[in-house]
Amino acid sequence: MLKGVETARLLEVVAEQAYNAVLITDADMAGGGPFIVYCNPAFCRMTGYERSELLGRSPRLLQGPETDRTVIDSLRQGLKQQQFWEGSTVNYRKDGQSYVVNWNISPVLGNDKCVTHFVSMQQDITARVRAEAERDMLIQALNRAHDPVLVTDREARIVFANAAFESLTGYQAAEVTGKTPALLGSGEQSADFYREMWEALDNNQSFQARFINRRKDGSRYYVEQSIAPVVNHLGSRTHFISTSWQVDELVEREKALHTMATQDKLTGLLTRRAGDDALYNAHHEHLAKARPLSTIICDIDHFKAVNDTFGHLAGDRIIQHIARLIDQQARSGDPAIRWGGEEFLIVLQANHAAAMGLAERLRRAVEQMQDAEVGQVTLSLGIAEMLPGESIEQLLGRADGALYRAKRSGRNRIMSGAGN
Repeated sequence: MLKGVETARLLEVVAEQAYNAVLITDADMAGGGPFIVYCNPAFCRMTGYERSELLGRSPRLLQGPETDRTVIDSLRQGLKQQQFWEGSTVNYRKDGQSYVVNWNISPVLGNDKCVTHFVSMQQDITARVRAEAERDMLIQALNRAHDPVLVTDREARIVFANAAFESLTGYQAAEVTGKTPALLGSGEQSADFYREMWEALDNNQSFQARFINRRKDGSRYYVEQSIAPVVNHLGSRTHFISTSWQVDELVEREKALHTMATQDKLTGLLTRRAGDDALYNAHHEHLAKARPLSTIICDIDHFKAVNDTFGHLAGDRIIQHIARLIDQQARSGDPAIRWGGEEFLIVLQANHAAAMGLAERLRRAVEQMQDAEVGQVTLSLGIAEMLPGESIEQLLGRADGALYRAKRSGRNRIMSGAGN
């Protein structure tokens, strides 16, 4: 067991070698004190004063213009009441530079239970305060940003969401903190989409794409979203930051333009240009997966007479009626196209027999249609199935030739292209 002298020596060594600043003052509160009776090397390094310059002086020599007087008043009140006290304020080094100090003070009692000294443990927290101020400023700036910002940790758990995110999604930041952005998923984007995203992020690359998300109330919204990994000075990924731009109006305009470009205004079927794309896509499937491919070309019989006798409004109405029948009879995956004025094309990933069955159902449905003004209307149809090594143009040529043979043979009938 250590003797009193040895204990005192040990405490002195500990104080001298302590990382944090240690200051001991007397308890003189009446004569301008308390006054410094001991300070360790860490305290001297923090303040820039030599020990000889501090001993016998009041710690008030460290105060200056930015020292918070309310903190000092609280400190002195604590000393008078002989209580433990803790606080922080601005102090000044010998060279005049300010620093933020956090310190706690404990009274030291003598044998008579009276306070003889005060011991203070102090720490320069300037860097921490500055970092916190910069963080607060950044948070304030992000919260004032017009666009949503989301920050997650490296495990993709949300650690920050700004006010714009709250406004867009309907979620409060507290509701999403600790969760992953998956709670915004609409289920309308494929696993390949998210796989591509994570491949980029795992390689510390940014990822930008259009996301289809859902709000807290279940409504859908579109954003152009950019996600970037945040890497520290060691090259380790610590966070992800995401910024978004709501593009609902842009998506609606794109859809409208797409509809204008691909959907025939009168019939709702595909336009000729969109039909060309659908036909070439079907041809690619035919070659890549050895699927059968057939085409049906339809033409309204005596359509010029309808226009000449009843007018173009009646002609348009007949075209619309037949387009609806084509749309009803064709399978959902088989493109139906307004190929010309009164001419239609149906593209089937099916063989000749299936195409013939569809053509006959369609012919009968049109034949049974009665327009209140025009009366009965009929349809002539030509069919061709893709042959090995044949081009799209050759396929269409055979179907078109079959159509004209049906016309010459009396109309209201189906003809098959040569080669089937």
